[in-house]
Amino acid sequence: MTPNPISVSFKLGDGREISIETGKMARQADGSVVVRMGNCMLLATVVANKEPKPGQSFFPLTVDYQEKFASAGRIPGSFFKREGRLNDYEILISRLIDRALRPLFPDDYLCEVQVLVTLISSDPEVMPDALACLAASAALAVSDVPIQEIISEVRVARINGEFVINPYRTQLKEADMDFIIAATSKNIMMVEGEANECNEADVLKAIEIAHQAIQVQVKIQEELRDKKGVAGKRAFVLPYLNPELEAKIAAFATEKIYNVSKAALSKHERGDAFSAIKAEYKTLPEVAEMAPEDAALIGRYFHDLEKKVIRNMMLDERVRLDGRALDQVRPLTMETDVLPSPHGSALFTRGETQSLTTVTLGTSDDELLAETAATSDYVKFILHYNFPPFSTGEAKPMRGVGRREVGHGNLAMRSLKKIFPKNDYPYTVRVVSDILESNGSSSMATVCAGSLALMDAGVPMPKHVSGVAMGLISGEEGKFAVLTDILGDEDHLGDMDFKVTGTRDGICGIQMDIKVDGLSHHVMTAALEQARKGRLHILDAMYENTPAYRSELKPHAPRIEQIIIERENIGAVIGPGGKIVQEIQRETGTTISIEEVNDKGVVKVFSSNKESIDKAMQWIKGIVAMPEVGETYEGTVKSVMPYGAFVEFLPGKQGLLHISEVSWKRLDTLDGVLKEGDKIKIKMVGTDPKTGKFRLSRKELMPKPEGYVEPALGEGGDRPERGDRGPRREGGGDRGPRREGGDRGPRREGGDRNDRGPRPERNDRPERAERPRQENNENAPAAATEEKPQTSAPKADDSDADMML
Repeated sequence: MTPNPISVSFKLGDGREISIETGKMARQADGSVVVRMGNCMLLATVVANKEPKPGQSFFPLTVDYQEKFASAGRIPGSFFKREGRLNDYEILISRLIDRALRPLFPDDYLCEVQVLVTLISSDPEVMPDALACLAASAALAVSDVPIQEIISEVRVARINGEFVINPYRTQLKEADMDFIIAATSKNIMMVEGEANECNEADVLKAIEIAHQAIQVQVKIQEELRDKKGVAGKRAFVLPYLNPELEAKIAAFATEKIYNVSKAALSKHERGDAFSAIKAEYKTLPEVAEMAPEDAALIGRYFHDLEKKVIRNMMLDERVRLDGRALDQVRPLTMETDVLPSPHGSALFTRGETQSLTTVTLGTSDDELLAETAATSDYVKFILHYNFPPFSTGEAKPMRGVGRREVGHGNLAMRSLKKIFPKNDYPYTVRVVSDILESNGSSSMATVCAGSLALMDAGVPMPKHVSGVAMGLISGEEGKFAVLTDILGDEDHLGDMDFKVTGTRDGICGIQMDIKVDGLSHHVMTAALEQARKGRLHILDAMYENTPAYRSELKPHAPRIEQIIIERENIGAVIGPGGKIVQEIQRETGTTISIEEVNDKGVVKVFSSNKESIDKAMQWIKGIVAMPEVGETYEGTVKSVMPYGAFVEFLPGKQGLLHISEVSWKRLDTLDGVLKEGDKIKIKMVGTDPKTGKFRLSRKELMPKPEGYVEPALGEGGDRPERGDRGPRREGGGDRGPRREGGDRGPRREGGDRNDRGPRPERNDRPERAERPRQENNENAPAAATEEKPQTSAPKADDSDADMML
């Protein structure tokens, strides 16, 4: 079958073009499209089963977003060198798509649907998460899978005071607001994002601007659907219903459910009471004779009735399940430093929701590598959220971290990160929230407990961050009720649930899911204002418990000291093959990290023992220090030679302490004066002009003997007189070049040494005339030197000979 691609395109406000194409790739799927912006290309496919599985009672929608590393010209770094299970970043994008798509399907549609969105080409400047939901919705639009409306999703960011739709990656770094918003042409469906303490009016403005951009994208999808010739959606078998049975259950249980709802019972007591009502109904004789298909509907009708009764009670009587007023926060208790060993800890309880949160301080070696196809970044602020089954009184297998846990932890992380110290803070910080009890709003309990635990750990958080979960119930004739700090049961029966985090100065994070059409601007404004009051109430309690962060780290908490060194000194600290830095770590018991930042070396020394840190810092400073002439140092004798001793006076830096500089007294040997390992104080007196080696002196630090006279040339010892040779030529005497091999004329063949004649007596030699002093001239002829007897002392190198008397 020959491909027959169909495409449409539109432009963003700044002229950037986005195209949507179908009919070229993945044609056997029920719907498939390729969305392109720049070099970023996303393939979205949707496939739905024709019939639901037998006994299916819920809508099985699966949404997976995955990035192919080949899209950015990279090979995955895993052992198998292939893409594996979705990482946290991909899970978060999958959740953004899922939360926007799920409300589009009919309530009674139970066929399994799978939506796959794949990044097949990456653009380093284009962020694919803002296009993923557009691709998924377009794939559904060109398919016959039954959806009620078309949606889209955009990113809106405020950069330098201006709102920008789908900004480039580099632009986003300058943003103080970053929201992902999904909507139909009429209604907002989902909001998630973060901000630098913005106000509620800013949130509403961002939603308004995003909705205008989404309306354009919905129209272009409708145009693509019409070009494709999609006539309608497939028919599906409606689940069996029995209105007569529903009416009987309502007559039997409405008042009983209302009485339980009004009794302000605890979570488990209320659940047990509702279960008792259902169990009582099942004991009726008519239920025993009921057909199996009708018996399967009892649970559904009871659930629907509970939802209806509780919603009406809240709308009409302004009373909630636990007896609170609509805007009332549950009782708060909080405690810090609850665990002795962690670096920071807090226990936060709000009603029947409880979080035990710990903080651990680490080094840059503990940073988290967060990889996507286009980026590879190290993260120094990490937050993990755990939701064990006992928190809801259930027994379930622990199968690893679920998508819900990833999403809740991400919201808390983004909220706290806005107040977390910036990049100059040397620690890597890991926050772990373990939910011990849950009855709604556990992610917001994580935010509050995390803020308290960070303060307890001594992390310099300038402000507390709190969060509150809100709910909305709407009725006929514009009637609505906004609920503060919702319970788990209230979360399921509302028309909107949203979570808002922030400080006293503004919003840091928001997550909103709207399940009702036609939510007015007035209702949204009232809901956000009530959320602000609830957030401030919780913040007041947090400040009363912990006014500020701990001024000193706990005794067992690790310390980090940092030193900035020149770039060229990085290699000296590391050493060949890491020899030096490993030695420092081994000898001091510290952990050291070195990185280059802005052409400087940043060295961080990490240990829970301050003495170890001081020792390592002193070592490092010695390595990078430049010795100064005239300065006094304490050194260690490394080796002793006949002409002096080599002394290490700074780490990795040695100099020659000549025998003449050891003492004011003339020494013939250093035996009994110095030995290897001796600690001595020396003074740096200069450097060798030829080799750059350091010249040291010990006698300069000693008092000069009274009456001491500097020895004149030739008076330094008991050497035999050599006669008057005249003034010694500078530079050792320029005697001209030596003859190659000694040109002494032809040697007599087979001659006897005695045939040379008698050797003249030494006294018969002509007396030498005094030679005039010559200037150093490389072209002058060399003079013969006297032979000197060999000694048993080791031969010194050129630089050492220059320093000998």
